[in-house]
Amino acid sequence: MSEPAVELTHLHYAYPDGTEALRGIDLVVQPGEKVALVGPNGAGKSTLMLHLNGINRPTHGSVRIGGVAVEGADLRRVRAAVGLVFQDPDDQLFSPTVFDDVAFGPLHMGIDHDEIHDRVERALAAVGMAGSERRIPSHLSIGQRKRVALATVLSMDPQVLVFDEPSAGLDPRGRRQLIDLLSGLTQTLLVATHDMRLVADVLPRTVVMDTGLVVADGPTARVLADAALLEAHGLERP
Repeated sequence: MSEPAVELTHLHYAYPDGTEALRGIDLVVQPGEKVALVGPNGAGKSTLMLHLNGINRPTHGSVRIGGVAVEGADLRRVRAAVGLVFQDPDDQLFSPTVFDDVAFGPLHMGIDHDEIHDRVERALAAVGMAGSERRIPSHLSIGQRKRVALATVLSMDPQVLVFDEPSAGLDPRGRRQLIDLLSGLTQTLLVATHDMRLVADVLPRTVVMDTGLVVADGPTARVLADAALLEAHGLERP
């Protein structure tokens, strides 16, 4: 049997002032699963996500990606396997052209120049932005920038994709395009979101977090049908 795509064991994390943001998270995500991470602001969702590629380091406990510990000599390998897509695409787009942004990751991985071109073309095609290589990122719409931000991650050929509020700021058309895009991805997905309709449409499993704990974990249909659970943790049914 293959290793879990993501495995968190007794994960604790405290800020320098001693505030404990994660309080013993146990979570296993299998390859190919599409999982929603929901909960009120301050629940610990973003803090958890930043552990998956080593931006945050556990105070206690462990994080493994595909069976590999997120630490030490394996950290670079793990970071290539986990693609983190931030809520604001401008946090990821900083180059003069779309091509330069999408090529940035493979370039720093030491990928051959010809393969970088192939990866950029494949990644942009996958997000519906083929032919945009010479465009200026700041001239794109928010939906287009979000897709290019995803392409910057796809070009690194990750096994796990982690999204922070992917539908934030999108108009109805852009949101529908995002849903279609996420539905078609084959990688393991973890999506932190307040968009419960997105959860219902795309993500078969839902993990509810609050105050640094996992308070519920199960099939999305079952979680969304539990009105008392949703109300207790500041969530609404779609």
